[in-house]
Formats: sequence, structure tokens, C-alpha cells
Amino acid sequence: MVVDQLRESERDRLFQAFADSTRRDIVRRVTVGEYTVSGLAAFYSMSFAAVQKHVAVLERASLVTKEKRGREQVVRGNHEGLQEARRLLDEYEKIWRQRAARMADILAEG
Repeated sequence: MVVDQLRESERDRLFQAFADSTRRDIVRRVTVGEYTVSGLAAFYSMSFAAVQKHVAVLERASLVTKEKRGREQVVRGNHEGLQEARRLLDEYEKIWRQRAARMADILAEG
């Protein structure tokens, strides 16, 4: 079970990363192409430093990778990290569906 395989701190980093709309948007953008941090910053009404911090949160959660190219930092989606997040969410969905089915069975008995 993926839920049990990930340490609690890893799960926390994933959910923290997805908790912010800017970070979710950055993930969406970098899954279809790579962007420099300054290129990403152009999409948002916040400072370059703020975008860097968002990217750092995503990088700690293994959702993106960052590569230095000259003076620029190129950000791209990390397929393996995104797959791990998908598996985790699928596992939680399975747990919730099993619980809902058990509740339905209990209500049908009564």
C-alpha cells in the first residue's frame, strides 16, 4: 500500500506542495514544458523570490526538478514524483470508497 510506503514527512511535503494554487499552477505548467524560474515568475503577480520559494517547496516534494543552465535555473516536472503522488491519491480514494461501501452496507442492513 503506497500510503504505508511513504513516510509521514513525505506525505506532508506532497500535501503541502499541492495546498497552494500557485504551486499547483506551476506543476501544471512544467508538466507540459520546461520553464526558467524567471519565465515562471512572469506568470504571477509576485516577486521572483516568492516564485523561487514555491519552486523550492515543489522540489522538496519531488514534484519538479531544477537544473542550473548558466545563470538560469530550469524547472521541469518530475514524472516519478508526480506518479508517486498519483498513486498516493489513488490509494486514499480506494480507502474512502471502501469506507463508503461499508457505510452503505450498514445502512442497507438497518
